[in-house]
Amino acid sequence: MTPKDEKTLYDTLESLSSGTDVPPSDEEYLLEEILAEYGAGRGQKILRDVEEKVTARETGDPAPQKTQEHTLPLGAEEPSSPLAEKAEAAPQPAREPSDQAAPKEADSSSAKRISIEVMDLEKLRRELPEQPRPISLEEVVGSTVDAVMEEQEEPLLKPRRRGLFSRRKMEEEDTETLYDPPEPEPEPEPEPIPPEPDLHDAAEVCRTEYHRRRGGLTAAAVVAVLPSIPLLLQQRGIQIPYWSEDPRMQTAAMLGCLAVVALLCRSVFVKGVRTLLRKRCVSELLISLSAIVTAADCVSRLVSADRTPVPVYASVSCLALVFALWGDSRESRGYYDTFRTASVDDEPPYLVTETEKGACKQQGSVPGFYTAAVRDDVTTLWQTALLPLTLVASLVFAGLSSLGQERGADFWLNWSAILAAGAGFALPLCWSLPFSKLAAHLQKTGSAVAGWSGAEKISSRRSMILTDADLFPPGTIQLNGVKVFGEELNKVRSYAATMARAAGSGLEWLFDGLLRSEGGHYLHAEEFSFYEEGGWGATIKGESVLMGTASFMRKMDVRLPGNINLKTGVFLAVDRQLSAVFAVKYHPSENVDFALRMMRRSHITPILASRDPNINPALLKRKFYKKVRVEYPDLTARVALSEAQMDQGLPRALIFREGLLPYAETVAGSRRLCKAVRRSTVLGLLGSAAGVVLAYYLVGMAAYELITPLTLEAFLLLWTLPALVLSDWTGRY
Repeated sequence: MTPKDEKTLYDTLESLSSGTDVPPSDEEYLLEEILAEYGAGRGQKILRDVEEKVTARETGDPAPQKTQEHTLPLGAEEPSSPLAEKAEAAPQPAREPSDQAAPKEADSSSAKRISIEVMDLEKLRRELPEQPRPISLEEVVGSTVDAVMEEQEEPLLKPRRRGLFSRRKMEEEDTETLYDPPEPEPEPEPEPIPPEPDLHDAAEVCRTEYHRRRGGLTAAAVVAVLPSIPLLLQQRGIQIPYWSEDPRMQTAAMLGCLAVVALLCRSVFVKGVRTLLRKRCVSELLISLSAIVTAADCVSRLVSADRTPVPVYASVSCLALVFALWGDSRESRGYYDTFRTASVDDEPPYLVTETEKGACKQQGSVPGFYTAAVRDDVTTLWQTALLPLTLVASLVFAGLSSLGQERGADFWLNWSAILAAGAGFALPLCWSLPFSKLAAHLQKTGSAVAGWSGAEKISSRRSMILTDADLFPPGTIQLNGVKVFGEELNKVRSYAATMARAAGSGLEWLFDGLLRSEGGHYLHAEEFSFYEEGGWGATIKGESVLMGTASFMRKMDVRLPGNINLKTGVFLAVDRQLSAVFAVKYHPSENVDFALRMMRRSHITPILASRDPNINPALLKRKFYKKVRVEYPDLTARVALSEAQMDQGLPRALIFREGLLPYAETVAGSRRLCKAVRRSTVLGLLGSAAGVVLAYYLVGMAAYELITPLTLEAFLLLWTLPALVLSDWTGRY
């Protein structure tokens, strides 16, 4: 079959399936019918040839000459008609009755002719390619529905990406790797709160420790000063009987005083061991080791004759133990004041927590306060990182200055001098003194801060969120008069009180009192919204209500009388018509003014999160300190910050009094505490490092006359002065 024949055959099949001539539902065509149609020309020719041959044999006449006729290729359709009739495709009908009288030879010839025809048709089927079966309309619709359902079940293929600003598809080698957008960061999980003891019980424990350490502090201080007195007199040239002439007596007396002081300051040794078990190295551990090494040097001087005949450094170790005990007692007192204040009420009025913008006063809560208060302070963390180096350096320097110079008998002497210079007096006071000062001050104001962790959290941003109630607490806003325009007084009161309550501003207290005194009631406000121009809007009883400042009313196309001039007035409009004017007076409070001045001195920025349109920076400058500077964010940020005060975060500090002053004192005091502790710790560690290096140089040169016990005490006391000054500065703001 030629390509032309195949094309003609497929076109015919398409016309059959499309139903252009005969509807598919009326008549269907089988393969035999199609073959009969396209093979009818040759089939008829074969039948005619067979008939002619049979006739010639019967009559004995030669076969008649064929006339030249035009024949079609095998399988081609006849030009007479695109579709052959079924009668033509069917086998030839029976002969005339006259033909039935033929002899038996004709019957055999007829059978042979039929077999030849069948064989020829079978050969024709094999030569023709397999043709598709005609498809009915019902089958087409059914297959289409199945295909659509399968596409819905299967996932859609991702469309190929196109180049930027290009209409052609990008080739694979031209494309670049496009990364998926980053996933949103998960919200930070809240800090877990472990089981906490009762704050009252914790306060009692701290009180017991404070009294026990304070009781032995006075006696230890007296005993620690005793060895320094004869040394000072001897330096002045005053001879003391049984002291100046007998070095062994001096050493024994020094060792006795050191033993008594160590017994009175045993809590220092206990704290050093406890912190070591928690993998912390603090000044108490270094001072305890210094006392032990000094005691070993005293024994060495008593039993060894090769030791250099210089005084021992027992007096320095005694004073170091006293300063360490003083620092521990002050720390216990600070925690006692803190927990005692926090245990006043199980549900305190307010707490102070940290936000992204700064400190925020929220609803009070106690859980989590104790956990934050007992966390390690910055002094402990920094000492843990640096004091082990000081300890190792003192041991190495002692070996180099004694064993390295073939003076092995002076090992304990040199180590005691270097270690005593490294264990400064200021190290135990860097945290305890400022903390106790602040805790005692905040107790008087009705506040408590949760140790170093709480103070650092609320003061790190150097800003505070202030709301309407902080600047103008209830009682400082008064109503001087009301003027109504074409509405009933009770209606405008109810509308104004409803709007103030929906806004959550400080005016709620004012209109609530007005509504209660006149016997009014609140209404339901729908579609409430804030306006950046300085007002609020809502729908009450189907009426459009606007409330705000005079400038807000003008921007909202509400006509105002020309004779009204109120800087802090509140205007009410119903359906764009002025209904009432409220003359509001804001009275400044002395405590608020003092708090704003304190915040300015402490470099803390107030963030004004007010919902009252009248409370703005201009009003604060008119009513309070003229140099006050506040941060006034946009409306969305102000509303969000004011809503943050309605939450309940982790308590970093607790406040038991109303007003801005306790709140400001807590944040300002925390900031001063953090600054004082950091500075004291840095100076104390610098003094420790300087003492180790200087002592190593002097003992390495054997210049013991320059590093006597008295000079070393003076050196350490000078490094202690900054800690004392900074601790006193903490409570002055």
